Amino acid sequence: MTLLSRLFDVLPAIRHPVRLRRDVEIPAADGVRLLASHYYPADVDKAPLVLLRSPYGRGNALDQLPKLLAERGYQVLYQSLRGTAGSGGRFDGFTIDPADADGTLSWLRAQPWFGGVLATWGASYLGYAQWELAAREIPEWKIAVIQDAPAEFAHRFMYPGGAFALGNALGWVQLVDRMFTSGYSVTRQLLSMITAARKLRDATLALPLNEADLVLTGHRVPWFGEWIEHGPDEAYWARTDHRANVARMPPAVHLQGGWDDFFLPGMLADYAALRAAGRQVRLLIGPWGHGKGLYTRHGMRDALAALDAALLGGQPPSGVRLFITGADRWQELPEWPPSHEPTSWHLHSGGRLSAEPATEGVHPSRYRYDPGDPTPTVGGTAVGLSAGRKDNRRIEARPDVLTFTSDPLPHDIDVIGPVRARLYARSSLPHVDYFARLCDVSPGGRSTNLCDGIVRLSQPGDVRTADIDLWPLAHRFARGHRIRLQVSSGAHPRFGRNPGTGDPLATSRELRSSSHEIFHDRDRPSAIWLPVLSGAS
Repeated sequence: MTLLSRLFDVLPAIRHPVRLRRDVEIPAADGVRLLASHYYPADVDKAPLVLLRSPYGRGNALDQLPKLLAERGYQVLYQSLRGTAGSGGRFDGFTIDPADADGTLSWLRAQPWFGGVLATWGASYLGYAQWELAAREIPEWKIAVIQDAPAEFAHRFMYPGGAFALGNALGWVQLVDRMFTSGYSVTRQLLSMITAARKLRDATLALPLNEADLVLTGHRVPWFGEWIEHGPDEAYWARTDHRANVARMPPAVHLQGGWDDFFLPGMLADYAALRAAGRQVRLLIGPWGHGKGLYTRHGMRDALAALDAALLGGQPPSGVRLFITGADRWQELPEWPPSHEPTSWHLHSGGRLSAEPATEGVHPSRYRYDPGDPTPTVGGTAVGLSAGRKDNRRIEARPDVLTFTSDPLPHDIDVIGPVRARLYARSSLPHVDYFARLCDVSPGGRSTNLCDGIVRLSQPGDVRTADIDLWPLAHRFARGHRIRLQVSSGAHPRFGRNPGTGDPLATSRELRSSSHEIFHDRDRPSAIWLPVLSGAS
């Protein structure tokens, strides 16, 4: 019995003996040789097949998942994408060569053990690869189980709000390079982590930015260079945008995300698009960061229930299942977002946040931003172990961070849905960022981050409007707690610092400090809108 089956209490009613064929050769459509591992139940003829396509290697601890699926009566084809783990060709970041899927599907249909029923499964890149798979019609495809992966890459991950996601981009570069250079050895990867944090920190401060990959890995990473050379609206990113494939996704799709996952907004946009295309969509969002939901009882059980229903028949889970942070409970809803009232909380002088509108004649709040000493951030939607909910008091004590805090709440407030902020701001430079972060302040004073967002402004003007989309959330602000909004011009290294010059991102060397005024008067009422659940007190 697999470790995962025992750990997550998903023991199959019938445990099938599992067999494994290693290094199965599959020709891509252009002749490149791809390698895969084939797991199958020895006592089931032409069992339904689950396809996993990955750049992260085979034959390691992750292979517990294929074994878990195979002992439940499924075949699993676990394939390494080109340029990874023995497969031929060149790996190209988040650009997936269509010849891989074309060749794999042609080869699969010719195998005598394939019964014509196909599912896909996977988190992060393995989920993103499922969106690329839908570039062609696949009548055998019955369900896609996608965790923490959006259909579109540039706007939702690389340049949210127009700011480059430096820490996450370099964190992923480091992760992949560590796997490639270690030969996928877990021991060597663990040893390299001793110096990983220092190298990543140094790389995020590199000038110019097109040398950050050299600082991080000691060599050039071609696809990182392309990311920083091309803005989010350039044609380069069309190869990583698979939103048009929604009409060819399978009849059932299971989406799973986390409140602290950087891909969550993109997945929720995909949820809406899939529903509009007539797909049966199950959405589950839990209290975790990127890639962690699959290895939880709630995540595993829900995904397996959807898989079993799609391939074996039965009643699939439907609707939306959310974990409400602050209340520490799960809740079933018919759809996302639920019915809610966008309720404004206004910024006031003296660092107050209130439902009362701002008044006339109020002086703006001021701070100065120095990219040479960039405003840091903790927790949130970062790559790696630093993600999640953290105490923000150290950050909030800095002079380049403004905080606006409510009075203690007289009753619980449940907020479920999208969050947005609008700042009326004046800056000494036209090229600036504005970062907003929502926090829950406990009676003891701990300020815990819930969600945040950023926007990059480049057009000149006097008082400009900064509209910021924060990450969505489902949270209960408990009675006696306070609501806090942070405002700053940076969140390093989660987002790359704005040098203030307007020079190209890849080659900019100069750093310019900037002064900022945030207005909160009747004519310029800066505010944050929280999605208060309809019918909630």
